[in-house]
Amino acid sequence: MALSIGIVGLPNVGKSTLFNALTKSQNAEAANYPFCTIQPNKAIVPVPDRRLMQLAEIVSPRRVQHATVEFTDIAGLVRGASKGEGLGNQFLSHIRETSAIVHVVRCFDDESVVHVDGNVDPLRDIEVINTELVLADIQTLENRISRLDKQARGDKKTQPLLDIARKLLDHLNTGAPAILFDERESDAFLELTRETRMISLKPVIYAANVDEAGLGEDNTYVSAVRSFAEGHGAESVKICAKIEEEMAGMSDEERTEFLASLGQPESGLDQIIHHGYHALGLISYFTAGVKEVRAWTIERGWKAPKAASVIHDDFERGFIRAEVVALDDFIEYKGEAGARTTGKLRTEGKEYVVNDGDVMHFLFNV
Repeated sequence: MALSIGIVGLPNVGKSTLFNALTKSQNAEAANYPFCTIQPNKAIVPVPDRRLMQLAEIVSPRRVQHATVEFTDIAGLVRGASKGEGLGNQFLSHIRETSAIVHVVRCFDDESVVHVDGNVDPLRDIEVINTELVLADIQTLENRISRLDKQARGDKKTQPLLDIARKLLDHLNTGAPAILFDERESDAFLELTRETRMISLKPVIYAANVDEAGLGEDNTYVSAVRSFAEGHGAESVKICAKIEEEMAGMSDEERTEFLASLGQPESGLDQIIHHGYHALGLISYFTAGVKEVRAWTIERGWKAPKAASVIHDDFERGFIRAEVVALDDFIEYKGEAGARTTGKLRTEGKEYVVNDGDVMHFLFNV
């Protein structure tokens, strides 16, 4: 279960530069003109998690396996993208495949870097992108309503889906995203959106892209982005994509020292992934043995059998019990044997809700 994040924004706001930094590569061309990204660039990167290294120091496994994040760098959207302007619907379809969106917003002035609308205005830029995402959803929903209307004439069981679709359409027509729809927890809505995969239902992380001087106190652009995000129940981070890209070739130690010199506790990658996990309600548990120490991504609130299914479906079907040690106890007592001796290893059944950082071993029938 990998986190999938699409990087979106207007042309020339730093998306491809950020992608290069996040993936520690130069896979995305970063050029000073719109539409330099013609096809969506994708990369799978490990989730940075210091806890894995703590476990590895104790267990000394043959390998360490991080959880992963798939980043997709999507070409710059412009006003009218939902109707095919720029490179249009082709790229909106790529967004549907992701589980969350990083919306890169330019928050610095530089006359040498062209802005597609002539000047820097973060709130205007956000509105342009968000409007296009909502308009794309409106088109999708109108097509679905047309089909549902015909089906409902012969099958009354379809009527609840048609009703919720019409309510959602009214909501979208106000310009509000689907993620703010009041009835999004209803069964009818969940069934409808499983089919339609609404873009504006995805959690958004607004990435305020600043220059090096902007990494200190928030400038007025960043403050505006943070205020907007907070008012819309979204996450926000401040990054300097250019500096992140410069750090791509550094070792972990060099990167840590460089960030400290800038007064930054963590990189843009760390910030975006942590916010992505939080926005999607994801956590990690660990398995730790001599062959492998590994992080597994699950949704917060999953019970032990469901959590075991990300390793293999058989683990869920044949689940007997789980042996669990809290991460702090595993570290304090130097592994599973010490935790077992001190009574910190416990046995949990099918109703156990897995906690972030649990170290687990599953017992199951084949």
